Amino acid sequence: MWLLAALLVADSTRAFTVPLSKQEYVAVTITGAGPAVVMIPGLFGSAYGYRRLIPLLTDAGYTAIVIEPLGIGGSARPRYADYSLTAQAERVAAVLDTLGIRNVMMMGHAVSTSIALRLALRRPDLVAGVVALDGGPAEAAATKGFRRAMTYAPLLRLFGGKGLVRKKVHRYMIGASADTSWVTPVVVAGYTADAARDLDKTLDAFEGMAEAREPQKLIPALGRIRCPVRLVVGGVPHDGAVPPGEITLMRQRLPLFAVDSLPGVGHFAVEERPAAVLASVQRMRAQRALLLLGRTP
Repeated sequence: MWLLAALLVADSTRAFTVPLSKQEYVAVTITGAGPAVVMIPGLFGSAYGYRRLIPLLTDAGYTAIVIEPLGIGGSARPRYADYSLTAQAERVAAVLDTLGIRNVMMMGHAVSTSIALRLALRRPDLVAGVVALDGGPAEAAATKGFRRAMTYAPLLRLFGGKGLVRKKVHRYMIGASADTSWVTPVVVAGYTADAARDLDKTLDAFEGMAEAREPQKLIPALGRIRCPVRLVVGGVPHDGAVPPGEITLMRQRLPLFAVDSLPGVGHFAVEERPAAVLASVQRMRAQRALLLLGRTP
């Protein structure tokens, strides 16, 4: 905890990298003071994607920490690295160990929910609860659709694809949102800035994700996750939604599971209804407090 305190004393907001090996480093952003909420962006995310939620968290008395997994945001993008979700969970654990903090509320978006769940399974000392933003217990870092899309990587390298990437991300965000007013050229540029900065390295990392294989299945082990898990889902049908079968598995196997359904919201709750996401964090904190008192929420 002393390192975290030193960083916050030095500046109210700090963005830095944590070296994990010769080729690997992970980007971290820390703001605020109080109980820690650790946010993990999804495949096409970064700390930028939480820009509307972070002020709400800090105003409510939380320390907001964004840890960008390897290959995402401002983190390193080595081609020949282990991009499995299990390895990403171990990297998040290494960052938290470096900062010296425990019992944090984890927040994962989309596939990064599986990183948070794996961390809760492997390092229960680090995780007090998981807020899952439209994500479930994924068993692969990349979906079949993602792998198919990566077959076009050679063309992107050959012709230069920054403009095409922005168009694809823009189209995806429109299809995944209920209220699309937030999807502006400025926002799309913010989401894609890190990826577009060095497209070759980004494609290297994405190819690594497409090829990654998990050393351990998560779904059979869900029953061993003892902390509360709260799934936040948009109530409007949208691209990128958690498959109903995964929600059923979570409901059946997780000992402490709840769902917050947000009417009029799609895949990007942190963009469309950040205050509702804060409310889910608050409910998680209250649930955790009751558990510590030995009461059933």
